[in-house]
Amino acid sequence: MTVTQRCPTVGPVPYRTAHRVITVAGPTAAGKSALSIALAHELGGEVVNADSMQLYRGMDIGTAKLTVAERQGVPHHLLDIWDVTVTAAVAEYQRLARATIEEIFSRGRVPILVGGSGLYIRAVLEDFEFPGTDPAIRARLESELSDVGPGELHDRLRRADPAAAEKILPSNGRRIVRALEVIELTGQPFTAALPDPKPVYDAVQIGVDRDTTALDERIELRVDLMWTAGLVEEVRGLDGIRDGRTASRALGYQQALAQIDGLLTEEEAKADTVRGTRRFVRRQRSWFRRDPSITWLDAAVPTLVADALSLAR
Repeated sequence: MTVTQRCPTVGPVPYRTAHRVITVAGPTAAGKSALSIALAHELGGEVVNADSMQLYRGMDIGTAKLTVAERQGVPHHLLDIWDVTVTAAVAEYQRLARATIEEIFSRGRVPILVGGSGLYIRAVLEDFEFPGTDPAIRARLESELSDVGPGELHDRLRRADPAAAEKILPSNGRRIVRALEVIELTGQPFTAALPDPKPVYDAVQIGVDRDTTALDERIELRVDLMWTAGLVEEVRGLDGIRDGRTASRALGYQQALAQIDGLLTEEEAKADTVRGTRRFVRRQRSWFRRDPSITWLDAAVPTLVADALSLAR
């Protein structure tokens, strides 16, 4: 299967004891990609992308998507499968990722699920179904979002489900709308839609992180490199990105669009991307650190690969 193929959808997958999924999770810029390549070479593995923004075709520079050369011959799956106009859907990703994992197992290879999107990883590894959607409710809530902004809808969510409001940023209009939609559809709090973990696969979950000061420096360097590598030109060439509810709000892409529109200077756009990425890292850490099944490793130590291999084996 090539990196651009879509996988067929599949139904629930039984718990697997004969096969093992390796996950490499953690905050942005910690070093997940490099570790996943090393593990794949040692274990006979193939990478399954669990970064929600790397699912989009053409969004390469701003998502730090590995080039073909940087993949060092390791097959990568679920990259470049959606157009930038598509709104991200975790349920759809869940189906695609599980089908990909089954296909990798069928060839006697090891799936390595890699990314910083915690809900996407959980959706693959755990047995739960996402509530459906209602186009009429969704359209009404999105219209309200456009009219009054995310703050007012977040206040509504706080009254209906304080636990969900605590986890969702007041500025994240897309997730606020989804939470309110689920509450209206099910009559239950949004948090009730995510049940206690029940594994689908035998999995070894490896968390990769760094000292906060070091990671802040890596983020700043990464953002500088994004602009040097031509992020603004990449955004100019992405037809339809302004119509994509998910893609247009991605870190770096939102700021590049503002720069193109003259709302931010280049330095302001870069600084805003750095600040936004650091906030996102805090949310990633908060999400992943709540999961006791993740074993954390320091990406800065020279024994990182050996330590990860000892866990994976």
